[in-house]
Amino acid sequence: MIFNELEKKPGARFLFILACLVVIVYGLQFAAPILLPSALALFLAVLSLPVMAWLVKHRVPSGLATLITVLVNAAAIGLIVLLASPSVAELQGKLDQYVFDLQERWGQLMAWLENSTGFEISDYLTLSIIDPGAVVDIARGTVGRIAQFLSTTFLVFLIMAFMLSEATVFPKKFRYIFGARGGDKDRITKIATEIQSYLGIKTVVSLVTGLVLGIWAYALDLDFPVLLGMIAFLLNYVPTVGSIIAAIPAVLLSVIKFGTLLHMILVAGGYIAVNIIVGNIIEPRWMGRSLGLSTLVVILSLLFWGWAWGPLGALLSVPLTVGVKILLENTEDLRWMAILLDKGPPSDTEAASETVGVDI
Repeated sequence: MIFNELEKKPGARFLFILACLVVIVYGLQFAAPILLPSALALFLAVLSLPVMAWLVKHRVPSGLATLITVLVNAAAIGLIVLLASPSVAELQGKLDQYVFDLQERWGQLMAWLENSTGFEISDYLTLSIIDPGAVVDIARGTVGRIAQFLSTTFLVFLIMAFMLSEATVFPKKFRYIFGARGGDKDRITKIATEIQSYLGIKTVVSLVTGLVLGIWAYALDLDFPVLLGMIAFLLNYVPTVGSIIAAIPAVLLSVIKFGTLLHMILVAGGYIAVNIIVGNIIEPRWMGRSLGLSTLVVILSLLFWGWAWGPLGALLSVPLTVGVKILLENTEDLRWMAILLDKGPPSDTEAASETVGVDI
């Protein structure tokens, strides 16, 4: 009865939808301690599903296959933590010295500019515009949040194990639920396949990006090349904005350690070249345009998920938004929202197929 009345009043319907969105948004933030480990577990489960499927295909019992898959994930994350821990500990000890060195480099730059131009630039451009102390606090806070979340890794792996164990049962449940409506089952299979394809391709591309940039940082004698490579790997999940953020620590380390324009250009040029080749050539050809997001949507999703779930939410922002977009694309009455999230308008072929689908 209520919904029939809402159909007759578009304004009331709009306000009702808006109120539901507010409840959902604050529900996401309130339930972050439960939803964030679940989202990360789902992320790992989707990536690990081909491994478990391969084991089951080769006649490994499903329970043992699930256990092996979880152990492989635990070993991979343990290796990352083992490699990153010394660099993180050393970085935390050197942050104050880096701030002092950065202030000194800034003073040298201002002195050089004043001698070259004869203008008191330091009266207008001061390092307080970009407070190094605030940058240090952000860095320490982010590291602390990530370290705190690592304490819940057992919960993440536990949830992932149950997700993987249910993965073999869900197809039978769908067949029973949908029965003769095979199209619905095919649509769910398509959604799962597209999400899995996106996460798999993005992870491989991010690994290559992190490896290449880590080697580039080592070749240019920057401090913490392993940590810089891992930062590039993680932030590559955030298109456009992530590559810019990943380059900032490397450029700052170049300024602090070497203080030469040539070295800074080499560092920044390497990051720009890798991200242009990977982001504009390799990834679009491999992944396809259909899974792309507009730059505005990327930035907004980064802000939203970062606000709701903190630094790890920001890292998962684009995979989460792409998952939502794939769900919208495969839902008839919500497909227009997926078009709004896309980086470009649909092609003539896609538009024609949409028109045919509407006419039918």
